[in-house]
Amino acid sequence: MNKHLALSLIKGLHTLIWLFFNVVIFYLLYAAITGRLNHWLWLGYGLIALEGLVLLGFNFFCPLTILARQYSESAADNFDIYLPNWLAKNTKLIYTSLVLISAMITAYQLLK
Repeated sequence: MNKHLALSLIKGLHTLIWLFFNVVIFYLLYAAITGRLNHWLWLGYGLIALEGLVLLGFNFFCPLTILARQYSESAADNFDIYLPNWLAKNTKLIYTSLVLISAMITAYQLLK
């Protein structure tokens, strides 16, 4: 397989996984705000925890980023995903913040 095709496939898969986790994270926020403390909320937190463990295990890099590095010398933050560079650069900060806000609202909902 040529390098360009391999990198394109990795970028496509990485983007799909990123979109999936967007749905999960925004569901967490929605469920926490609306008080829907059901199994879907806890499943979402479990998926986020699993993602965190994977990132921890790979020194805070996505395994797909490590794989994509074999096919690109680019220094751009979005070399491995179909996102604007500014969003790829700030994804961890943005989405970690949203998960923490969701967790705080969930805790509030549990305690009220």
